[in-house]
Amino acid sequence: MNERVSIAAKTTLAGTNNASMGEGRDSHTENVLSELVGRLVLGGDYEEHSSDKQSYEDELNLAKSIIDGHVSQCGAPSLAEDLSHVYDLIKQKLLDEADSTERAVRFSNLYSRLLASPVLKQTWAHLHFLNQVADTRLRNEATPRQADSHAPRAPLGIENSDWKIGTINKKSQSSAIKDTFAAAGLSRLPTGESRSKSRVENKTNGALKPQDEGKPVLGSTNERQQNMDTSNDTAPSEATLLHDLPFMLQGLSTTHLPFSDDSTLKLPPTLPLPLISLLHTLAEPALLYRRLLKYVESRDEGLVSQSLRAAIGNELRSYLGLIAALEGEIRRALTSAANDGNARGSVGKIGVTLKRCVIWTREATMGLRLMSLMVEEAAAKKGGQLISMIHRFSSSHGDPFVIAFAERMLVHVTRPFYDMLRQWIYDGELSDPYHEFFIIEQDAQDQSEKGQDARRVPATSVWEDKYKLDESMVPTIVAEELAKKVFLIGKSLNFIRYGCGDSAWVESYCKEASRELHYGDTATLETSIDKAYKTTMARLIHLMNSKFHLLEHLQALKKYLLLGQGDFIALLMESLASNLDNPAGSQYRHTLTAQLEHAIRGSNAQHDSQDVLRRLDARLVELSHGDVGWDVFTLEYKVDAPADVVITPWASKQYLVIFNLLWRVKRVEFALGSTWRRCMTGARGVLSTVDDKLSRDWKSARCCIAEMIHFVNQLQYYILFEVIEASWDQLQKAINKTDCTLDDLISAHTNYLRAITHKGLLGKPASGIREESFTVQLHEILKIMLSYKDVVDGLYSFSVAEFTRRQEIAAKIETRTARGQWGLTDKDDEDFRSPTPPSSRQINSNRSGTDSPFAPNPNAGIPGLNAASTGEDQMLPALRHRLGELAKDFKQRVNVLLGDLAVQSDVDMKFLGVVMNFNDVYMPKRRRREHVRRTPGPAIGTVAKDKEKGKEKEERREEK
Repeated sequence: MNERVSIAAKTTLAGTNNASMGEGRDSHTENVLSELVGRLVLGGDYEEHSSDKQSYEDELNLAKSIIDGHVSQCGAPSLAEDLSHVYDLIKQKLLDEADSTERAVRFSNLYSRLLASPVLKQTWAHLHFLNQVADTRLRNEATPRQADSHAPRAPLGIENSDWKIGTINKKSQSSAIKDTFAAAGLSRLPTGESRSKSRVENKTNGALKPQDEGKPVLGSTNERQQNMDTSNDTAPSEATLLHDLPFMLQGLSTTHLPFSDDSTLKLPPTLPLPLISLLHTLAEPALLYRRLLKYVESRDEGLVSQSLRAAIGNELRSYLGLIAALEGEIRRALTSAANDGNARGSVGKIGVTLKRCVIWTREATMGLRLMSLMVEEAAAKKGGQLISMIHRFSSSHGDPFVIAFAERMLVHVTRPFYDMLRQWIYDGELSDPYHEFFIIEQDAQDQSEKGQDARRVPATSVWEDKYKLDESMVPTIVAEELAKKVFLIGKSLNFIRYGCGDSAWVESYCKEASRELHYGDTATLETSIDKAYKTTMARLIHLMNSKFHLLEHLQALKKYLLLGQGDFIALLMESLASNLDNPAGSQYRHTLTAQLEHAIRGSNAQHDSQDVLRRLDARLVELSHGDVGWDVFTLEYKVDAPADVVITPWASKQYLVIFNLLWRVKRVEFALGSTWRRCMTGARGVLSTVDDKLSRDWKSARCCIAEMIHFVNQLQYYILFEVIEASWDQLQKAINKTDCTLDDLISAHTNYLRAITHKGLLGKPASGIREESFTVQLHEILKIMLSYKDVVDGLYSFSVAEFTRRQEIAAKIETRTARGQWGLTDKDDEDFRSPTPPSSRQINSNRSGTDSPFAPNPNAGIPGLNAASTGEDQMLPALRHRLGELAKDFKQRVNVLLGDLAVQSDVDMKFLGVVMNFNDVYMPKRRRREHVRRTPGPAIGTVAKDKEKGKEKEERREEK
């Protein structure tokens, strides 16, 4: 068929170079027409088939009559000349066949040459003629094909007919050729008899395919065939269909175009295929309108969803306006046609046809398609998600119509969103009854479920937990950075109103700055949000600094809990030393409070504001067995709302942890300083008289104490200056920024405490082993220092006792010499070898030694020495042994600590190790990771138990 159409096109083009198809024909035109009819009817060999010459002559005469323009004699309706439509039909036929792309290209070239020819005047008539001939030859092919294979695909519930045209026998060939060469082309489908035969043949060949079950159709195939078999040859005219078209487009059933359900429209079965194709296209907006109207009339929660329904309702009203205008045109055309007396022929001349109705409703159909797609995608979305879905059509689509339509929809859909946004950024109130905004409010019920009392919610929860940002609900019309600013603005206004009690400023700000927000004005929206952001943040920071004195509280915490006020801490420790040496059970809070007041009045702390001083308090943590006052004493600084938004309970706990470490370091420094002063004072008096016996011991003790003092001083300097002061400078820079927000202040204060905790040797070890943490190592080293100080005090007592004994012996010798007696006797030699003076032994034998200025046993109260088991002769060796063990243990632990500091990633912590070992007196070593198996034994087991008890005690202290 395609080859013949191409040959016919070539022949026609060649024939038109010499003559036109006007009223007369020359010999060349008749020859070309004869050759064309012969090729189509007789296959080109019409000279050899003499039996078919009569048929050939009849068809040739019929073709001549068509060319001569005698259309009215055939009784067929006039057709509107549309050259592009005929070209599209022919080209589509060529493309539908397999391997026919080259033929379609050849036909396009021939069509271009045909249009460029100045001789041919009836181009549409020629192409229409060739198209009708090709359709007739298609039905005469032996292979069954669908009659409407070239019709456009049916939208929605509209489907093409399932006609299967079978092979036409020789008897019906004559009638088929007559229908082919009719003046108006193929006016209707084949007769019922031929269709019945075709259907039987198709069923035999297995080519008939039933409709899918449950799919909306235009009536089943069998029903349509039965209707066509029983009906006459008359079909609704185009004028009748035009009369029913406005009702169909509004989703209303008519006589010829009824709706069987919401998704099915039945078309008349006797219509020609071109009309069915046009009605397929016109039925799409009708079905879409019914579906959208049902959606608009439904009810659903959500302000944005209701706005979408309202926007779709406005578009449907515009669509009805188009239908009304179309109906007016159709009525005028039908009225004019009725006045002419021939409705079938005059409607097309006036200019109103089904095809033109398709063109007029094309844009409205695209809008209905878009709205239907939006309705389908909006089923599981709400609020910002719904706006984002519509915004994607305008931002990610290349069709200008789709972009403009989506923008028009967004103007209506985003109105509730912008109302909520305006109320949030200007009034600090969240008006979102259906949870469509991208900010979520945590109500009191949620907090009670978390175990919090809704009536006593701290300010931290008001700022941190009351409102949350739901990123999944942020619409794409709002940038991520802009959404965070919006969240902070509303949260700050709400906090100023309820947390800071400054609702008057919020109301005045709302009246002055409030303005309408709408979609499309992005620059104004960003400017308004930026302005509100700066104003709100500046007001909140001003309130926190001026009204609630946040910076003063932070400085007070640094002074008193981080030991920044040196004179206050020194005086407090000196006044509390005698009390804190006693057991923890004998400590009373009123005594500690009195000593605290004494330290405040005696130092520069008295010049601080009364609001700061009244928040400082001394308290005792939970007691444990064997604790002394030093273990349970702590300072506390109380912070009220809304300052506790920054100084959170977690921050207060961190301050206490840091104070606990610094207080222990300060205690060790105080104890070692007292012992060092005593040793230096005694070296010029008491200790100089016993150098012959204890000079080496005191030299070793003074060297070890100097090492310990150096260690404590460097540790204290590192924590107070390298860590706390450096972190404080970073905090000050963050607070003094011009665009600092409350969240920035909270984050800066949190980083400040974390830096102190990490660099101040209070962090958790990377391995997770508690014994490897710097805190545990420091506590063990500090305990060794205190034990060494106690042993040195014992050595000093022993030296004083030796000095007193020697003084007594010297006085006795002098007295006896004055009497003329021997200065020393055998008994005096025994007393001389004894470290305890005779007077002391005599007094101790008669009464208790509490009144003696010298302890009966210098080892009493010294850790590691038992007075009952250590005699007077073994006292000095025991002291020497204990001093040596403690000094060795101290160096070993310092070596391990320095080894751990050397492998830290932080530069400041490495610097601490370098400062402590500046002269390489220590040998840093890494801790072994392998677990050493201990040999079981009673003595070792007892020591292990003691160490475990000591570790448990240290853990309890750290928890406190």
